[in-house]
Amino acid sequence: MTARQSNVQRLSVTSSKSFEDVIASFEGAIAHPDMERFLNDLGAAKTYDEMEGIIQGSLGTSGFMKFARFDLGAILRKENGREKTGSVRFLIGNPLVMKEMVRHVPDAGSYTPVTVLIDERPDGVRLSYDKISFFVSPMGNEDALRVARDLDARVENLLREVAV
Repeated sequence: MTARQSNVQRLSVTSSKSFEDVIASFEGAIAHPDMERFLNDLGAAKTYDEMEGIIQGSLGTSGFMKFARFDLGAILRKENGREKTGSVRFLIGNPLVMKEMVRHVPDAGSYTPVTVLIDERPDGVRLSYDKISFFVSPMGNEDALRVARDLDARVENLLREVAV
């Protein structure tokens, strides 16, 4: 067994918009495919080009799709009894980008799809993302790192657009 220590760089953007407005903007920028149908369609694809077309048709305006949504705030609200405790974790991604990283470094599959956390804090609504390039960098593959940096930039743009 081996262990590798990695640095983490968290990107955070704070919005003065309401939690509900930030969530609605974020949800509007990513696609919400029916995952069962999406996976069935991918499995039925006969060629790579056909599969790529299915994926491209399943992406939102941001180039990302939602894989999962976890309402962490629902658990917090039960504990503290307050009506407003917003905290939602999204798993989002683009299978074609994931494929590019994993093609160069199989371990990069541990970090995709990516997590975006949107939560209410005293200073506003925070959108947070741990940059994938900091996980991929120690793996020593420049091609995977290039893809990871591009992914980081795309997620950063998404968060900034949603925050304003």
